[in-house]
Amino acid sequence: MPKSQQEPMRHLSDGPPAIRVPAGLVVLVGPPASGKTSFVRALIARRQIDAEAVVSSDEIRAELFGSSPAEAESDAADARIFEERDRRIVARLAAGHSAIAESTNVTPSARARLIALARRFDAPVTMLRFDPEVADLLQQYAERGRTDLTASDVRAYAALMTRDAGAEQLRSEGATAVHDVPGRHRATTPAEAAAHFCFA
Repeated sequence: MPKSQQEPMRHLSDGPPAIRVPAGLVVLVGPPASGKTSFVRALIARRQIDAEAVVSSDEIRAELFGSSPAEAESDAADARIFEERDRRIVARLAAGHSAIAESTNVTPSARARLIALARRFDAPVTMLRFDPEVADLLQQYAERGRTDLTASDVRAYAALMTRDAGAEQLRSEGATAVHDVPGRHRATTPAEAAAHFCFA
């Protein structure tokens, strides 16, 4: 074969090609302290996504109730937070832009609500799973010094993730694609994890 027709040589350092995430709804699925926020911050820093694409329930909670942390933990507060989250997601999907739903989303009911929003716009739903080992999860929780959760809470979320958020379960609920995001258990930094993906 003439040299000009040969395929370019791949180098070992090139790594596998990035996973393409189509424009639409991206649902992050993982317990608290599993690395979701660090991952989206890395995506923003690498200019893979716009900051406006990320719709974070924690950020909305802080916006609405930052001066009243006790009020933020009520059922009424949760209703307001997720209504506002849904409004922001709908606005982005209606405009033809991607939206990244950053909350735990470890239960089928939480994901069903998001999938229903995407279906209104025939938008594909890509689910990105964050599923570290419990020991790594608890270490990350301790390092971040969160006061809104206990270690028992984190373990409970991890149990829900194991029971209700396997890849096949997510596909059966209507996810267009499901991908695992590598983390500490694979010695992967958030920036390295971000490099595994390419957002349309």
